[in-house]
Parts: sequence; structure tokens; C-alpha cells
Amino acid sequence: MEDVAMRGLRGTGRFAKGAGTFLFVRHPLLTLTAIAVPVLALTWNWDWFRPLVEARATIAMGRPVHLARFDVKDLFSREPEIVADGITIGNPPEFPEGSHIGTIDRLSVRVDASAALASYGDNIVLTEVALDHPVGDLRRGPHGTGNWVFNSGGSSSEPPHIGALAISDGTVHIVDPQHKSDFRVTIHTQDRTHGNEPVIVADARGTYAGAPITAEFVGGSLLSLRDPKKPYPVDFHAANGATHIALKGTIEDPMHLKGANLALDLAGDNLGDLYKILGVPLAPTPPYHLTGKLDYAAGKIRFRDFAGTVGSSDLEGDFAVEPGHDRPRITADLTSRRVAMADLGGFIGSAPGKAQAADESSEQRQEHAQQAASPRLLPDTPINLPELRAADFKVHYKAQQIDSGGLPLDNLEANLTIEDGNIALHPLSFGVGTGQISSDIDLRPDKNLVRAKASVDFRHVDLHRIMETTKFQGAGIIDGSATIESVGNSLGGLLADGNGGLQVSMSNGTISPLLVDLAGLDFGSAAKSALTQAGETPIRCMVGDFTLQNGLLQTRNLMVNTNEGNIVGTGAVNLKNEAVDFQIKQQPKHFSIGALHAPIEITGTLKHPDVGLDKGQLAGRAGAAAVLGVLATPLGALLPTVQLGIGASDSCTQAPGAPADNDTMAKSGQPPVLNR
Repeated sequence: MEDVAMRGLRGTGRFAKGAGTFLFVRHPLLTLTAIAVPVLALTWNWDWFRPLVEARATIAMGRPVHLARFDVKDLFSREPEIVADGITIGNPPEFPEGSHIGTIDRLSVRVDASAALASYGDNIVLTEVALDHPVGDLRRGPHGTGNWVFNSGGSSSEPPHIGALAISDGTVHIVDPQHKSDFRVTIHTQDRTHGNEPVIVADARGTYAGAPITAEFVGGSLLSLRDPKKPYPVDFHAANGATHIALKGTIEDPMHLKGANLALDLAGDNLGDLYKILGVPLAPTPPYHLTGKLDYAAGKIRFRDFAGTVGSSDLEGDFAVEPGHDRPRITADLTSRRVAMADLGGFIGSAPGKAQAADESSEQRQEHAQQAASPRLLPDTPINLPELRAADFKVHYKAQQIDSGGLPLDNLEANLTIEDGNIALHPLSFGVGTGQISSDIDLRPDKNLVRAKASVDFRHVDLHRIMETTKFQGAGIIDGSATIESVGNSLGGLLADGNGGLQVSMSNGTISPLLVDLAGLDFGSAAKSALTQAGETPIRCMVGDFTLQNGLLQTRNLMVNTNEGNIVGTGAVNLKNEAVDFQIKQQPKHFSIGALHAPIEITGTLKHPDVGLDKGQLAGRAGAAAVLGVLATPLGALLPTVQLGIGASDSCTQAPGAPADNDTMAKSGQPPVLNR
């Protein structure tokens, strides 16, 4: 057996030798190549390929790339190593000659050769990437374009998968005057500790968006080539001015932001500050603190199931940003169990939040002080058109209860849509008792101004709910409508040049008799009503008809018809200068002693109204009473105060050709026309 084996081996050797002789004789070039390739691979100077590598990198990055040395190691291993020393990446042509976007002392990359060969180069897997002393200098050029914007050359291929990333002594300096930013980021990799994988640590210090910034990021060193059972860890904290952001959790695929399980904590003085930080335009708010979950799905960055406070209000819901369009698309579904109207002031250009609140920021304290010192009531803060055009919004908001600061509002619901700066609120609705005030509002940019068109419906508004905010009583259902069209650049400016009108009506209600008596300065009846707590006085009808022309709100008809008398209002409010000139008087229907029926005058401004008596009429009546008091008996002093009335049959009648009664008009939604 042993002899047979030995003869077999000798035979095999002779065959191999013969085959080699045969190949060399018949195919000498193939044989020499097979011998030369391993020899050349071991002795080849790969730096000869440096100009070719520089040219390909320059085309790919769209800026000049230079290498001091290029080499390939472990060519016949499964993971050959590509090494480049002294890498310099230049700036685009518009930058000063010789300036650089960055340098790297040494770049080492290990490539999975089998994956590249199997996919014919379409699937590039970099199992290890190491950068020694990378230095970046990111800034904008003379034309405003950042040197960090690279030309991909139209390539749509999948970026390479990266395994372990190691960085030693990295620094990036970022300067962006356009966004008032100048800060440095230091980056390095920490070695494995306690059996965990190495981590990448980045720290930022400087100024961002005009405010000081400090930030720290700690993440895993393995990027896309991860064990699915070990997602990529993320721990990020940043403070930019008064805004604080904390993000902690894991991501299954960090290169594509898939499988995120991240907790996001946001806090700051003003949600509007996020526009400068994240590019998301939001209305100014009082201090806030929100916590929720952050993920990425269906092309959207989502802040889900968040909850917290904004000023004195609670807020919860979902918020999503969809990038990749001409303008980011933002959707939100928000809810408040209880909202303070003052916290929504930023939406109309008013200082947001309650003045002197415990968490009021210094900036908002100054805004409230300026607002208090201003003689005007209507906000004149310009509408920020660039921010309106920065993103498209679709928002639904619902508040179950309203802290309205004395206004008779119970709840709120709004559907807001913003597209290319065009704002639509369809609807913005407030609950008032069992009724509702519902409005449709459209705002469209027109150069530096905004064209506004709005309609308001008063649907079964409960008078009892309105009177609850006063010391008087009343009941009834109010219906009506209002319209306005205008052009301006603030809420105050839109009202100051507005055109439209307001019509309201009510029938078969009741009102406090004390209020009726005081409206007519019937002191005798008022004292009786106050002392006896008399029941409510029936309202036969109430109508109000106002016109708005170029900012002047004028009373066309205003009357409350009761069994005791008619309360009539006349006058106007100039919304340009907010001047008020209004009168309220009573037309009594019965004999009354102790009445000084001088009209009540309301003058001054919307912010500082003055309420008093018509001194001319009051002086005449008082003078006559004084003369009679001297010349006649004490009873004579009461005669000038006696009103014989205008007759109990007077009511809210209509003009010829109008519907037969006020109930019919109220049902039709049209206010009666008064004959006074």
C-alpha cells in the first residue's frame, strides 16, 4: 500500500511538472502573468496611482483634492486597506485661492472586497474608517453658498455602508454670518470601556443663531454595520440661549434614521426661537417645557405623544415635519385641556403669556411693559411674511376649557392651513355657553402687506353666559354675523383700514332690571331693584347693526327693548386712532320719580375708556331742579326728573316692506331695522 501511494505522488508530481512545462510552452504570456501579479502586488508603488485618485475625488466632490501619499495594503486579504496621507480638500472656485474646507493627516479605510466583487461595485462596505486629526473649516462664500454644499455629480448610487468609525483629535470650525453663528466642534473616539463598544464624543462651543451654544453628543462608533439586537445609542444635550434640547435613546439604522426609539425633551422661553435653531417657524409663546418621542418614518421627522406646558396652558399631541420639498411640510394635531388666552397672544402680535408670571422671561417682561405703556390696545406687531413662507402647515387644535381673562369664552377649536404664506383658518370657533362664535379667516400676502377676508357667525350665543362675566343677570339667545375685508401688515393695521359690518339680534330674553334702571339713571327704581333683588326684566327684542368703513365702526341701529323702556346706543369707534365716541340712553315707558335721564357717554380710547354723563343735559336738568327747589315746594324739585315715557306700545319695529315681526327676522338671520 505504501509503495502504491508513493508511486501515485511521484506520478502526480510528474503530471504537474509536465502540465507546467506544457502551459509555459503553449501559453508563455499567461504563465508569466500568473507569476508577475503576486510579485508586483508585493513590490508595486501604489503612490503612482495618486494623481488618478486625486482626479476622481476632485470630480466627485466638486473641489480640488490633493494627497501627499497613497497606498494599498493587504491586497489579497478579505479586507484590503486603503491609506491616504496629507489630504487637503480645497474650497469652491469663488473662495480665495489656496483656502481649504478641510485637511486630514491620515485616512485609513478597510473595504469588504467580497461584497464589492459580488455586487460589481454597487455595494461598497467600509468595515473600518479611521481619521487622524481631521480639521474642517465650514463657511459661506462671497455669493452666500456654503462650502459644505457638495456637488454629487448626479450620482444616485447608495452611499457606502460604514462599520467602525474612529476619529482622533478632530476639529470643525463653523462660521455662518447669515445665521449669526460661529462655533467649534471637537470630535474624538473613546476606547471600549466595561465591555461596551467604543463611542464617538463631540462637543460644541461658541455662538449659534446669535446666542451662546454648548452641546455634547455621545454615540456608538459602529454605524450601519450593526447587530440588530444592539441599536445605535444616542445621547445628545444642547443649550442655545434659553432653549434646551435633550435627546436620548437608540436608532436601529443610524445612516437612514430608521428604527428610532428616542426621547426628546424641549424647554425654553419661546417656541418661536426654534425657527432660528431648527428652521421651523412657530408663533411666539411664553416659556414652555415639552417631552415626547422622536422618530423618522414615511419621510417625516415626528415628535409624537408629547405633553407639557406652554405658559399657563397644558399642551399635548403630535407634530411632524416632512423635509425634501420646496418648503417643509408641517402637520400637527394638538390638544389642551385648559388654555389661557394670554398664552395665545403671539398669534395676533400681542406679547404672549400673562404679565408678571413666575416664569416670565426678561424679554417677555420687557414686551409686557412696552405693551402696558402703549396707548393702543390693538396689536401693531408686523406680520412676519418671510417666516410665513418658510414652511407649509396643516394644524388642528382643540382646547377644552379657556381661561379667557373675563371674556365669556368656554372652548376653542381651530383648523389652520398655511401654504406658500397663504393662511386659512376654517374654522376658528369659540364656544359660548350652548352657542358658538365661528369664523372663517383668509390672509394672503400682497407684497409687504396682507390681504384679509373674514366672516363671523354668532350661533345661539347664550346671553346668560355673557352676563356671568358681570354682576348682572340675563338670558336669551343671540344670533348674527360679521364680515371684514382689509389690507395691512398687523392686526391693528387690518382693523384700521377694514370694511364690513356687524349685525346681531335677540328676542324673548331677560335682563337684570338694575341694569335697565342704571342705563336710564333711574335712581329710585335702581335702588328698589338693588334692595329687593327684583326678578329679571323681559327683553322683547334686541338688535344691533354696525357698519365698518375704512376703520370707522359706526352704529346704524342699537336698541334693547324691554317692558321698562328702550336702551338705545349711538356713536362710533375709530379703529385708526382707537378713539371712542358712544352714548347710551334710556327711553322709559312709565312714570318714574328720581330719574336723571341724561345719556351715558363713553369716550376716550379702547384701552382707556371714560364713562360719564352728558354734562350739558345733566346740568340743564339739575339747574332747573335747583330753581324750582327754591321757588316752589320740595316736591317741585322732583318735577324735572319725571319722565312720562314714550308709551308701552313702542317696540323694535321694522321698516315698511320688512318681515312682519322681529321673531321672523331673527329666524331669517337678518336684524330688524329700527324706527326710533
